[in-house]
Amino acid sequence: MLTIGNFDGVHRGHQALLQMLVRKARSLGLPAVVLTFEPHPREYFSPDDAPARLASLREKLLLLAASGVDRVHVCRFDAHMAALSAERFLDEVLIAGLGLRHLIIGDDFRFGARRQGDFALLQGAGARCGFGVEAMPTLEVGTERVSSSAVRAALAAGDLDHAARLLGRAYSVAGRVVHGDGRGRTLGYPTANVQMKHRKAALSGVFAVAVEGLADHPVPAVANVGVRPTVTRSTRASLEVHLLGWRRDCYGAHMRVHFLHKQRDEARFESLDALTAQIARDADTARAWFEQNPIKIEAGNHHG
Repeated sequence: MLTIGNFDGVHRGHQALLQMLVRKARSLGLPAVVLTFEPHPREYFSPDDAPARLASLREKLLLLAASGVDRVHVCRFDAHMAALSAERFLDEVLIAGLGLRHLIIGDDFRFGARRQGDFALLQGAGARCGFGVEAMPTLEVGTERVSSSAVRAALAAGDLDHAARLLGRAYSVAGRVVHGDGRGRTLGYPTANVQMKHRKAALSGVFAVAVEGLADHPVPAVANVGVRPTVTRSTRASLEVHLLGWRRDCYGAHMRVHFLHKQRDEARFESLDALTAQIARDADTARAWFEQNPIKIEAGNHHG
């Protein structure tokens, strides 16, 4: 029992498809299998203007495992894969490679060179080769179609509540705490620098966040995602987290940062003094927000 897709972010539409897959697999006594691609095909074809990732491969695999699937095949998306016609993808990868018995896909799924393969082609092949094909209708929240691009748009606009409605949980980023330049410590606001793997950030600015992985409860914090225009000329986004009321070192820890509330956009300051004063205000704003909004992390929202 197979489904195929990029599953970036594993949003509520993906979750509904995976539930359908697992339920059907259990009823037929088959394993529930996901085929996904790395890198994302759009990253392969146009690395410079591919959309920001909602999840690293590691995060995606954790979310897929949490949804109850039995196996995930990660298919390397390279020149060979990009050139495969829809028919050859079907014959070589799905039938010969995975022994396809039953396929469930989203109703907008396209595959093969120039995206020529679609649901009708799969149905025809299924009738000839003896495998079943089902389409999962698009999930809507309100009147909006749930999609990875809708989640990206909500995050880019700073609308974290809307992103959470589409994802079924608060948007989060996980990574290891690495050594930064130590500037936060000298300014009196030590920050944990969370490694962001090669990816554009899906959001930017200053946020009230909850951090998991350091204690047996989420720790309130204020986070900056961006290129730090006051202190660097880098164009690569970084994630810096100042933990509120936390005094211990956390280098090397693997932590998950849940984005709960956007406070402001990233800005450039004329001096380090002006930056320090703003960081103090940001910390106070976050504390005030947490007083009104106690941290609640949904069950199943703290993978890895």
